[in-house]
Amino acid sequence: MTPEAAFARYEEIRAHLPVSNHKGKALPVSGIDQVMDQTDAFVFDAYGVLNVGDSPIPGAHERVQQLRDAGKALLVLTNAASFTRAQTEEKFARLGFDFAAEEIISSREVCETCLTDIAPDGTWGVMAPAGFEASELPVAAVALGNSPDTYEAADAFLLLSTSDWTGAQQSMLHDSLARNPRPLVVANPDLVAPRETGLTLEPGFYAVALRDQLGISPVFHGKPFPSVYAAAQARLGDIAPQRITMVGDTLHTDVLGAQAQGWNTALITAHGLFAGHDVTGYIERSGIVPDWIAPSI
Repeated sequence: MTPEAAFARYEEIRAHLPVSNHKGKALPVSGIDQVMDQTDAFVFDAYGVLNVGDSPIPGAHERVQQLRDAGKALLVLTNAASFTRAQTEEKFARLGFDFAAEEIISSREVCETCLTDIAPDGTWGVMAPAGFEASELPVAAVALGNSPDTYEAADAFLLLSTSDWTGAQQSMLHDSLARNPRPLVVANPDLVAPRETGLTLEPGFYAVALRDQLGISPVFHGKPFPSVYAAAQARLGDIAPQRITMVGDTLHTDVLGAQAQGWNTALITAHGLFAGHDVTGYIERSGIVPDWIAPSI
């Protein structure tokens, strides 16, 4: 999917996204060090801000250290739901970042806390990454594969990762939900994600398709939806929302979700969704206006 197509799809589903009343103009800055005097806590998206795929973005390590040295509170708020907490911490360490465990919040981590409230005694069919172990989750679970019987036996569905997902599996999930509607929970609402080779389709893309086709109401955890921002705000303690800056690469997830919580926002343009594109037109068309625009952090 191209950035233009991804933007258009986000606009098509705009009625289902949080609403921001933010007004003002986007101020260009050379880097987020330029807004330190207005920020006590920086909350980073991962893909397109700190890394692209398995590669750290040049200068990201140094900027994070500069902010840490200045006494700023730091968090990573990621929609990457393929990984367990331990795997997420290991990933950032492998990328060369020194984030402590309490400085990382994933949408999957927040999502897992709701599963027992939705289907505590049933079996969850999981759109799972390679190597998934059912014991990773606090509920009974089985990876969705290529057998229709697995879909039919599930009492609820959890979408974590599209790394091994196929069109045939999406069709089986669609047909099973059409015959017997059941809860559908999404731990990564992203439509796309930036990788070294381009944009990949993410769980949110497939969940939105099912909503459009079947009229179901998936439950989303992850940016731009409020549960992950509430978790981040709780982690940051008594830091006022207007002193928190979300640093992300997308308008409809990072920026919109943070603005709905009253946070400041900085849009990074050189590495993620809008890499190689003039972001001005996208801001005008969407009406989603970040406080600051920077090529990189």
